[in-house]
Amino acid sequence: MRSRSIARTATRVTLGLALLAVPATAVAATTTAPAHRAAAPAHAAAHAARAAVGLDDPAKKEIAMQLVSSAENSSLDWKAQYQYIEDIGDGRGYTGGIIGFTSGTHDMLELVELYTKRKPDNVLAAYLPALRKVDGGDSHAGLDPNYPKDWRKAAKDPDFRKAQDDERDRVYFNPAVKQGKADGIGVLGQFAYYDAIVMHGDGDDKTSFSGIRKRALAKAKPPAQGGDEKTYLNAFLDARVWAMKQEEAHSDTSRVDTEQRVFLKQGNLDLHTPLAWKVYGDDYHIG
Repeated sequence: MRSRSIARTATRVTLGLALLAVPATAVAATTTAPAHRAAAPAHAAAHAARAAVGLDDPAKKEIAMQLVSSAENSSLDWKAQYQYIEDIGDGRGYTGGIIGFTSGTHDMLELVELYTKRKPDNVLAAYLPALRKVDGGDSHAGLDPNYPKDWRKAAKDPDFRKAQDDERDRVYFNPAVKQGKADGIGVLGQFAYYDAIVMHGDGDDKTSFSGIRKRALAKAKPPAQGGDEKTYLNAFLDARVWAMKQEEAHSDTSRVDTEQRVFLKQGNLDLHTPLAWKVYGDDYHIG
């Protein structure tokens, strides 16, 4: 199920809200508060708790990587995916690596460019002209027959794995966490943002991450604007499901319905373990 909006331009995430200040001392999250909570002090305390918890905490980030891998690779072993590459027939050319970089949506090109900047004599550098030509479509021109083999060879290089990590964080993970914190949502919400950017990319179209978030904001306010977190996240997940159903490749919404929505209904806004969920009918468990 590796895919994202092919209409996005250069996978640049332009996020409008400024970050809220994050308290230096973490406040224990209360996940069982009623949705109609009205007292201003209680609301302020809950908002501070959300802001204090981040998906960028190393333990939480590891959970995020496993959750995404369960949907993208049918495995919790996300570190085994550096060498992954294939054409899954979704119109995006080759899909590869830990986050599903694709030759048709610019991010695979940027990854190989970064790797080559750091290590000019790498085995993938020779494919840069071809990657530039196929960017934006599903063609393999200039890549076949050896590109997949050389990708797997490159994946044995720690420098290439580091480049994958860095591009994942720059293009997808960091923008999702930054926007989540600005909206005053906790770990689960930040993960919902991250998973949406991974699948849909970002841009101006309605099914991009920004389009999904805009659709959610029309229905509910995030905590940073005085809204209830669970109400807002339900609106965001509703918008995400709508976006997924606009494209056949995304039409199975179980990564929302039987994963993120399950955690939300449980009130597990900070993704505390143990976690149990299903994706595409398969069972997974952490902790």
